[in-house]
Amino acid sequence: MTINNDRPGSHAGQAVYSPATLALYDVMVLGLSNRFVWRCPTDRILSLYDRSVAADHLDIGVGTGWYLDRCRFPSSSPRIALLDLNDASLDAAAGRIARYAPRRRRADVLLPLPTDLGSFGSIGLSYLLHCLPGTMADKAVAFDNLAPHLAPDGVVFGATLLSAGVERSGAAKTLMRFYNRRGIFSNEGDGADALRSELEERFEHVLINFVGCAALFEVRQLKRRA
Repeated sequence: MTINNDRPGSHAGQAVYSPATLALYDVMVLGLSNRFVWRCPTDRILSLYDRSVAADHLDIGVGTGWYLDRCRFPSSSPRIALLDLNDASLDAAAGRIARYAPRRRRADVLLPLPTDLGSFGSIGLSYLLHCLPGTMADKAVAFDNLAPHLAPDGVVFGATLLSAGVERSGAAKTLMRFYNRRGIFSNEGDGADALRSELEERFEHVLINFVGCAALFEVRQLKRRA
Protein backbone atom coordinates (compact mmCIF):
# COMPACT_ATOMS: atom_id res chain seq x y z
CA MET A 1 0.00 0.00 0.00
CA THR A 2 1.55 3.27 -1.16
CA ILE A 3 1.31 6.70 0.40
CA ASN A 4 2.22 9.94 -1.36
CA ASN A 5 3.83 11.82 1.56
CA ASP A 6 0.61 13.42 2.78
CA ARG A 7 0.45 17.05 3.94
CA PRO A 8 -0.06 17.71 7.66
CA GLY A 9 -3.05 19.97 6.97
CA SER A 10 -4.89 17.18 5.25
CA HIS A 11 -5.04 15.06 8.38
CA ALA A 12 -7.43 17.09 10.54
CA GLY A 13 -10.63 16.37 8.64
CA GLN A 14 -10.09 12.62 8.60
CA ALA A 15 -8.46 12.10 12.00
CA VAL A 16 -11.83 11.84 13.77
CA TYR A 17 -12.67 8.63 11.94
CA SER A 18 -11.65 5.81 14.26
CA PRO A 19 -13.25 2.35 14.31
CA ALA A 20 -15.47 3.60 17.15
CA THR A 21 -16.74 6.70 15.33
CA LEU A 22 -17.14 4.81 12.07
CA ALA A 23 -19.41 2.36 13.88
CA LEU A 24 -21.78 5.29 14.48
CA TYR A 25 -21.33 7.00 11.10
CA ASP A 26 -24.12 5.30 9.18
CA VAL A 27 -26.71 6.06 11.86
CA MET A 28 -25.56 9.55 12.85
CA VAL A 29 -24.56 10.97 9.46
CA LEU A 30 -26.39 8.94 6.83
CA GLY A 31 -29.46 8.28 8.92
CA LEU A 32 -29.92 11.49 10.92
CA SER A 33 -27.71 14.43 9.90
CA ASN A 34 -28.29 14.10 6.17
CA ARG A 35 -32.06 14.16 6.50
CA PHE A 36 -32.68 16.40 9.47
CA VAL A 37 -29.67 18.75 9.63
CA TRP A 38 -28.15 19.07 6.15
CA ARG A 39 -31.55 18.33 4.56
CA CYS A 40 -30.03 16.22 1.83
CA PRO A 41 -31.46 12.72 2.31
CA THR A 42 -28.93 9.95 1.84
CA ASP A 43 -31.05 8.47 -0.95
CA ARG A 44 -30.28 11.54 -3.07
CA ILE A 45 -26.56 10.81 -2.89
CA LEU A 46 -27.15 7.10 -3.48
CA SER A 47 -29.08 8.01 -6.64
CA LEU A 48 -26.07 10.05 -7.74
CA TYR A 49 -23.93 6.93 -7.37
CA ASP A 50 -26.46 4.75 -9.18
CA ARG A 51 -26.45 6.93 -12.29
CA SER A 52 -22.74 7.77 -12.26
CA VAL A 53 -20.64 4.76 -11.25
CA ALA A 54 -18.77 2.93 -13.97
CA ALA A 55 -17.52 -0.65 -14.01
CA ASP A 56 -14.09 0.75 -13.14
CA HIS A 57 -14.48 3.15 -10.21
CA LEU A 58 -12.18 5.09 -7.87
CA ASP A 59 -13.70 6.28 -4.60
CA ILE A 60 -11.83 9.00 -2.69
CA GLY A 61 -12.74 9.70 0.93
CA VAL A 62 -14.46 6.37 1.39
CA GLY A 63 -16.25 6.73 4.75
CA THR A 64 -17.73 3.37 5.69
CA GLY A 65 -18.28 2.19 2.12
CA TRP A 66 -22.07 2.48 2.49
CA TYR A 67 -22.67 3.96 -0.96
CA LEU A 68 -20.42 1.44 -2.70
CA ASP A 69 -22.21 -1.36 -0.88
CA ARG A 70 -25.68 -0.15 -1.88
CA CYS A 71 -25.22 1.38 -5.34
CA ARG A 72 -25.94 -0.41 -8.61
CA PHE A 73 -22.78 -0.98 -10.65
CA PRO A 74 -23.17 -1.61 -14.39
CA SER A 75 -21.16 -4.83 -13.95
CA SER A 76 -21.46 -7.73 -11.52
CA SER A 77 -17.69 -7.62 -11.05
CA PRO A 78 -16.63 -3.95 -11.02
CA ARG A 79 -13.00 -2.90 -10.64
CA ILE A 80 -12.95 -0.69 -7.55
CA ALA A 81 -10.12 1.27 -5.94
CA LEU A 82 -10.44 2.94 -2.54
CA LEU A 83 -8.28 5.95 -1.69
CA ASP A 84 -8.18 7.65 1.70
CA LEU A 85 -5.74 9.00 4.28
CA ASN A 86 -7.42 7.09 7.07
CA ASP A 87 -6.63 3.40 7.54
CA ALA A 88 -9.75 2.85 9.64
CA SER A 89 -11.95 4.12 6.81
CA LEU A 90 -10.09 1.99 4.29
CA ASP A 91 -10.53 -1.06 6.52
CA ALA A 92 -14.24 -0.39 6.99
CA ALA A 93 -14.99 0.23 3.32
CA ALA A 94 -12.81 -2.60 2.02
CA GLY A 95 -14.40 -5.03 4.44
CA ARG A 96 -17.89 -3.92 3.56
CA ILE A 97 -17.41 -4.48 -0.17
CA ALA A 98 -15.02 -7.41 0.13
CA ARG A 99 -17.14 -9.26 -2.45
CA TYR A 100 -15.70 -6.88 -5.07
CA ALA A 101 -12.08 -7.40 -3.95
CA PRO A 102 -11.30 -3.65 -3.99
CA ARG A 103 -7.78 -2.29 -4.16
CA ARG A 104 -6.93 0.16 -1.41
CA ARG A 105 -4.45 3.02 -1.38
CA ARG A 106 -3.55 5.39 1.43
CA ALA A 107 -2.83 8.75 -0.17
CA ASP A 108 -3.49 12.48 0.06
CA VAL A 109 -5.71 13.76 -2.74
CA LEU A 110 -4.13 17.22 -2.41
CA LEU A 111 -0.84 15.78 -3.65
CA PRO A 112 -0.14 14.03 -6.97
CA LEU A 113 -1.59 10.54 -6.80
CA PRO A 114 0.47 7.37 -7.34
CA THR A 115 1.20 6.95 -11.03
CA ASP A 116 0.32 3.26 -10.95
CA LEU A 117 -3.19 3.94 -9.65
CA GLY A 118 -4.66 3.48 -13.11
CA SER A 119 -7.48 5.09 -15.07
CA PHE A 120 -11.17 5.00 -14.17
CA GLY A 121 -14.51 5.57 -15.82
CA SER A 122 -15.87 7.16 -12.66
CA ILE A 123 -14.32 8.88 -9.65
CA GLY A 124 -16.42 9.63 -6.57
CA LEU A 125 -15.74 12.26 -3.90
CA SER A 126 -18.62 12.25 -1.46
CA TYR A 127 -18.40 14.47 1.61
CA LEU A 128 -14.69 14.98 0.99
CA LEU A 129 -14.26 18.61 -0.09
CA HIS A 130 -15.78 20.12 3.04
CA CYS A 131 -13.19 18.23 5.11
CA LEU A 132 -10.17 19.42 3.10
CA PRO A 133 -8.19 22.43 4.34
CA GLY A 134 -8.05 25.85 2.70
CA THR A 135 -10.18 27.80 0.26
CA MET A 136 -12.22 26.23 -2.49
CA ALA A 137 -9.34 27.01 -4.85
CA ASP A 138 -6.99 25.11 -2.54
CA LYS A 139 -9.37 22.15 -2.37
CA ALA A 140 -9.85 22.11 -6.15
CA VAL A 141 -6.25 20.96 -6.53
CA ALA A 142 -7.79 17.56 -5.84
CA PHE A 143 -9.43 17.69 -9.28
CA ASP A 144 -6.08 18.46 -10.89
CA ASN A 145 -4.51 15.49 -9.14
CA LEU A 146 -7.21 13.04 -10.15
CA ALA A 147 -7.34 14.29 -13.76
CA PRO A 148 -4.58 11.91 -15.00
CA HIS A 149 -6.64 9.01 -13.66
CA LEU A 150 -9.94 9.90 -15.34
CA ALA A 151 -10.79 8.06 -18.55
CA PRO A 152 -11.53 10.34 -21.54
CA ASP A 153 -15.27 9.61 -21.32
CA GLY A 154 -15.28 9.38 -17.53
CA VAL A 155 -17.24 11.26 -14.88
CA VAL A 156 -16.23 12.81 -11.58
CA PHE A 157 -19.09 13.10 -9.13
CA GLY A 158 -19.72 13.71 -5.49
CA ALA A 159 -21.35 15.77 -2.77
CA THR A 160 -20.09 18.46 -0.45
CA LEU A 161 -21.61 20.64 2.26
CA LEU A 162 -21.47 24.40 1.70
CA SER A 163 -21.66 27.43 3.97
CA ALA A 164 -22.72 30.06 1.42
CA GLY A 165 -25.12 30.22 -1.50
CA VAL A 166 -27.32 27.44 -0.11
CA GLU A 167 -30.16 27.20 2.39
CA ARG A 168 -28.94 26.26 5.86
CA SER A 169 -31.20 25.57 8.78
CA GLY A 170 -30.34 26.84 12.23
CA ALA A 171 -29.29 23.33 13.17
CA ALA A 172 -27.02 23.13 10.12
CA LYS A 173 -25.33 26.43 10.98
CA THR A 174 -24.78 25.34 14.58
CA LEU A 175 -23.43 21.88 13.77
CA MET A 176 -21.26 23.20 10.95
CA ARG A 177 -19.78 25.83 13.28
CA PHE A 178 -19.02 23.13 15.86
CA TYR A 179 -17.39 20.84 13.30
CA ASN A 180 -15.26 23.68 11.95
CA ARG A 181 -14.06 24.57 15.44
CA ARG A 182 -13.14 20.94 16.05
CA GLY A 183 -11.29 20.71 12.73
CA ILE A 184 -13.62 18.01 11.42
CA PHE A 185 -14.92 20.36 8.71
CA SER A 186 -13.06 23.17 6.97
CA ASN A 187 -15.84 24.76 4.95
CA GLU A 188 -16.56 28.16 6.49
CA GLY A 189 -15.54 29.80 3.21
CA ASP A 190 -17.04 27.20 0.86
CA GLY A 191 -19.74 28.70 -1.34
CA ALA A 192 -21.84 27.62 -4.30
CA ASP A 193 -20.32 30.18 -6.68
CA ALA A 194 -16.76 29.22 -5.78
CA LEU A 195 -17.46 25.53 -6.30
CA ARG A 196 -19.05 26.15 -9.69
CA SER A 197 -16.18 28.40 -10.74
CA GLU A 198 -13.52 25.82 -9.88
CA LEU A 199 -15.39 23.04 -11.65
CA GLU A 200 -16.12 25.09 -14.77
CA GLU A 201 -12.46 26.09 -14.95
CA ARG A 202 -11.53 22.42 -15.32
CA PHE A 203 -14.43 20.62 -17.02
CA GLU A 204 -16.50 21.22 -20.15
CA HIS A 205 -19.70 19.77 -18.71
CA VAL A 206 -20.71 20.72 -15.17
CA LEU A 207 -23.97 19.80 -13.46
CA ILE A 208 -24.64 20.84 -9.86
CA ASN A 209 -27.83 20.20 -7.92
CA PHE A 210 -28.31 21.87 -4.56
CA VAL A 211 -30.23 19.87 -1.97
CA GLY A 212 -30.46 21.52 1.42
CA CYS A 213 -26.94 22.78 2.11
CA ALA A 214 -25.34 20.06 -0.01
CA ALA A 215 -24.07 20.42 -3.56
CA LEU A 216 -24.31 17.26 -5.66
CA PHE A 217 -22.05 17.56 -8.69
CA GLU A 218 -21.30 15.64 -11.87
CA VAL A 219 -18.55 16.83 -14.21
CA ARG A 220 -17.23 15.46 -17.48
CA GLN A 221 -14.65 16.15 -20.19
CA LEU A 222 -11.51 17.79 -18.90
CA LYS A 223 -10.63 21.13 -20.44
CA ARG A 224 -7.24 21.66 -21.98
CA ARG A 225 -5.36 23.99 -19.68
CA ALA A 226 -2.17 25.90 -20.39
